[in-house]
Amino acid sequence: MKSSKRQIMNSAFAISCKAVTWMSLVILAVLLFHIFKQGYEFLSFDFLQNLPSRKAHKAGIKTALVGTLWVVSLTACFAIPFGVATAIYLQEYANKKSLFIRFIKINIANLAGMPSIIYGLLGLTLFVRYFGFDRSILAGSLTLALLVLPVIIITSIEAIKAVPGSIRYAAFAMGARRYQVVLGQVLPAALPGIMTGIILSISRVIGETAPLLIVGAMSYVAFLPENAMDMFTVLPVQIYNWAGRPSEDFHSLAAAGIIVLLGVLFSMNFIAVIIRKKFQRYKSE
Repeated sequence: MKSSKRQIMNSAFAISCKAVTWMSLVILAVLLFHIFKQGYEFLSFDFLQNLPSRKAHKAGIKTALVGTLWVVSLTACFAIPFGVATAIYLQEYANKKSLFIRFIKINIANLAGMPSIIYGLLGLTLFVRYFGFDRSILAGSLTLALLVLPVIIITSIEAIKAVPGSIRYAAFAMGARRYQVVLGQVLPAALPGIMTGIILSISRVIGETAPLLIVGAMSYVAFLPENAMDMFTVLPVQIYNWAGRPSEDFHSLAAAGIIVLLGVLFSMNFIAVIIRKKFQRYKSE
């Protein structure tokens, strides 16, 4: 009797999970269909090449696309080395029984769950006003680096922690120093897990709007940024600007911008997944 009741509960739980999964996929498919249907007519090579314009048929997304690539690249350059290095120190070198180290780990976990707008206010105070970077790509990139740094640290710590201790002991037995063990054995073995955290972080960077609006990302930029100190805009801000206009043509432009944003996101994630697969193959060999 108990076993049959347990089987019924297991079956009901499995069916409910499948139903929720398919419902989510259907909702996602409907949203994507609506976006592609509305924005497909504006998708063209000219749309990618033209600068923003107040006339919908002449408007393009080139400045926002270039600004997004600038911001994502600089954010990755700042966040990934610092995040991975911090994770290596906390997991491999720091005294795990220390109250101070525990306090740091707890606060890193808390920072990972903070609203992004708080980081925008921090970036405005610290980078825009105190350091005088003004409304530049550098200020926006540093703000987003602070935003994703806790995520990279946490996922990197978990990936390093998952490396078997036997790998470390074998390297030490061969006479390797600690830094040689970390760089030559532990880090390559943990790299697939670290790459997962990096993929999630870069995906969040591409879609963030609130911190950049506070830091000073412009909704209308009619020139291409040439260096890290130039003013900028990004794809989410440009889409937000178009979606807020009353004209239906600009709403279609916003849908086309969403398609471009999804294309950039999938392309970067695809490249990151390929890199992760190569390191997984290296690990298995």
